[in-house]
Amino acid sequence: QVQLVESGGGSVQAGGSLRLSCAASGYASCRFDLYPKWYRQAPGKEPELVSITYRDDTTTYADSVEGRFTATLDNAKNTLYLQMNSLKPEDTAMYSCNVVRLVCSGRMYENVRGQGTQVTVSS
Repeated sequence: QVQLVESGGGSVQAGGSLRLSCAASGYASCRFDLYPKWYRQAPGKEPELVSITYRDDTTTYADSVEGRFTATLDNAKNTLYLQMNSLKPEDTAMYSCNVVRLVCSGRMYENVRGQGTQVTVSS
């Protein structure tokens, strides 16, 4: 069974950086085939789409993170990353990854999501 596992969260002071990873496990080789995304959800708030990567390798970001966050995809490592710079207290949230279609060793999985990793930014 395929899973997405996030890591890299933690506590950091405002202005700091973190890099989140979202790794596909359960198979030796997986491809984030369609719309890999990062979401975040702060306590008491609705989930927010942080980034979405398209098939032409372009990425769209939420206005709140544009210019500070960068999502990259390394299919050779079965991993989606989110580099977060110039972090602010309002970036505090549970961050999770999601992919509309994941292809692992020829098998297709739809709407796969991870459990999330907590990011806390202090002022």
